[in-house]
Amino acid sequence: MLKIWGRRTSSNVQALMWCVGELGLPYERLDIGHRYGGNDTPAFLAMNPNGTVPVLRDGDGEPIWETGAILRYLAARHADDSFWPADPAARAQVDKWADWAKINITLNFTGPVFWRVARTPASQRDEAAIAQALATLDAKLAIAEQQLRGHACLAGDALTLADIQFGHVLYRYYDIDIARPDLPALRRYYDDLSARPAFREHVMVSYEELRPTSP
Repeated sequence: MLKIWGRRTSSNVQALMWCVGELGLPYERLDIGHRYGGNDTPAFLAMNPNGTVPVLRDGDGEPIWETGAILRYLAARHADDSFWPADPAARAQVDKWADWAKINITLNFTGPVFWRVARTPASQRDEAAIAQALATLDAKLAIAEQQLRGHACLAGDALTLADIQFGHVLYRYYDIDIARPDLPALRRYYDDLSARPAFREHVMVSYEELRPTSP
């Protein structure tokens, strides 16, 4: 059985849990990090010296950290060929979009936009910085929009690991109070993801506990 350390409100944990759900794998998950603590203990740091979540242990195997590495491990071990192709050339097409999503979407959204909007008191928000961050993000989302005009999913017509890396931020992107460009293919894609049971269970999770307590 998989054992997973990480709070369900962590976007990285959500990506992992969505993947686990899509693959139908049994698991035990422990709330670690943020208000739950536990990620600075000697026992946890022995598994992951960075003190970050998620961490995964598969049975008696060595702990694995870094979300992308965990996702590729699970896909290689448990996924079918449509999700994570065995052919190196076909796999590279999925992997390039997965890396693109992590670098260009997740990193440009989570800290620069989500933290500044949802995790910062309104009186302390830097609106100019948010606007600049959104302009950067919008330019990258336009690339996804173009790709999704011709495909049901990010790397083709089947759900793949690339969609896990990309799609898990879209719930928060569409939920928070920000200006969004008209990207109909992206919206169609998000609506399709929202109909998936594993996405609804593991990604469409309240983030109220992350909001600031002061106005």
